[in-house]
Amino acid sequence: MIQKSYPPGQKNKRRSAPLSEYGKELREKQKLKKWYNLGEKQFRNYAKEILRKRGRVENTAEALIRRLESRLDNVVFRLGFAKSRSQARQMVSHGHFLVNGKTVNIPSRQLKKGDKVSLHPSSQKNKIFSELKASLKKYQAPSWLRLDADKMEGEVIGAPTVEEASPPAEISAIFEFYSR
Repeated sequence: MIQKSYPPGQKNKRRSAPLSEYGKELREKQKLKKWYNLGEKQFRNYAKEILRKRGRVENTAEALIRRLESRLDNVVFRLGFAKSRSQARQMVSHGHFLVNGKTVNIPSRQLKKGDKVSLHPSSQKNKIFSELKASLKKYQAPSWLRLDADKMEGEVIGAPTVEEASPPAEISAIFEFYSR
């Protein structure tokens, strides 16, 4: 019997060419967009807003990450209340969280230094959140957030950094993509 170095089945005649510069930029944009669970229009608006401020902002990558990280759904995820950004977005949409004592159901709400995020009192009876208290005791929140596991609340005490967020994409390529 002859052993061949390729699997059985019809062979793919198309060879993949190296990715163009545009393709690389597009791939980086898609990575970051998917990581933060955003739609195209919403992500484009964030990037264009930072591009408009290019002269006034010294580090565009830092500004974009700061904007994306300070969204309410991302803060809920970073505080450990949710297992994923998608779950955090849904929890916020369903009104499970209070920001400074008021119910907020807008995942894209920008939080600033001093904002307190807490679990809605009626949501604490929910099965998901009752099991969460034990896991929060072991959880270490990022340095720009303060977590109080007993009260099930967190506070924004600083600004997020690119190093701490460690995005999976090259941010300069994203700005190259949008500056076309």
